[in-house]
Amino acid sequence: MQHFNLSIQVWYRQNYRNLPWRNTKNPYKIWLSEVILQQTRVEQGLKYYNRFISTYPTVKDLAAADEQQVLRLWQGLGYYSRARNLHTAAKQVMEEYNGVFPNKYKEIKSLKGVGDYTAAAIASFAFDLPYAVLDGNVFRVLSRFYNDDTPIDTPKGKKLFQRYVDDLLSRENPAEFNQAIMELGALVCKPKNPACDRCPIQDSCLAVREGDPLGLPVKSKKTKVTRRYFHYFIADIKDVQLVQRKGQGIWKHLYQFPLLETEKKVTKKAIQERVEMEYGVHLKGKIDQQKHILSHQHIDATFWVVNKAIESTDIETIPISTIDHYPLPRLIERFIEENETPFHD
Repeated sequence: MQHFNLSIQVWYRQNYRNLPWRNTKNPYKIWLSEVILQQTRVEQGLKYYNRFISTYPTVKDLAAADEQQVLRLWQGLGYYSRARNLHTAAKQVMEEYNGVFPNKYKEIKSLKGVGDYTAAAIASFAFDLPYAVLDGNVFRVLSRFYNDDTPIDTPKGKKLFQRYVDDLLSRENPAEFNQAIMELGALVCKPKNPACDRCPIQDSCLAVREGDPLGLPVKSKKTKVTRRYFHYFIADIKDVQLVQRKGQGIWKHLYQFPLLETEKKVTKKAIQERVEMEYGVHLKGKIDQQKHILSHQHIDATFWVVNKAIESTDIETIPISTIDHYPLPRLIERFIEENETPFHD
């Protein structure tokens, strides 16, 4: 254990990436970075982190923000529940902790959207508390180091790997240990092309010695993917019509064009019949077709021009010049970037 700790921490001091959230003990900034980096590469997350810190320098500023502004700033990162949880948790800090970010693990974990990993990261990085992090990078390092093919997405696997990392954790410097093991997974012990020849614990790694590093870690389940068919309608008018998504599905509270969803691919005639019945308009033609891949959903989106504005109390009709004020799914944002012609000046 001591050799493992010393090896990765010495390696980390020589190889770590100089990132702004690593140069602070401010729990708000650390928490913000952890939420942004969930499901997001560091290169992309850094831009969003800087934007959020510039716009909302304190947790008080974030708590006071309008949700639509927060979602607009988050636009393009995906997994928008993270942004909504972030906003809710900031309000929790203000209301339940008098504006002071909590400094105990259980209190940190009580914040909306904060799970075991994020609570451990904040507790160790901001307050030097001895809590070990267990994220995808750490799972990968440990499964290979111990050559353990226990599925990491099972209760047994999570419990086992948590015990592994808890046993290895440096109690003297938990923050650096956590940063080091995650950085090792990100830069060296990579999923497809591990740089085993540059790994500081190569000599002790059982997967290198007697196993197959590329076969680890193991998951027991494959992600079930749902295919969805979206048909968006753009009125042949000088303005743009948007509707806010409701419910608990993807892109909650974001804005999009008026939509009809079908269970399978359908003909233009079938869409014409539905749009006429439900919206009272006629198709003029198809503008674009795009595929949008999410972790659990594959969306086939078709964009149609219709002959006139759709009349509905749910729809907002706005000048195209003001569309930047509205948070949009990346699918809609990309369509607007690539197709200026549907919108009149």
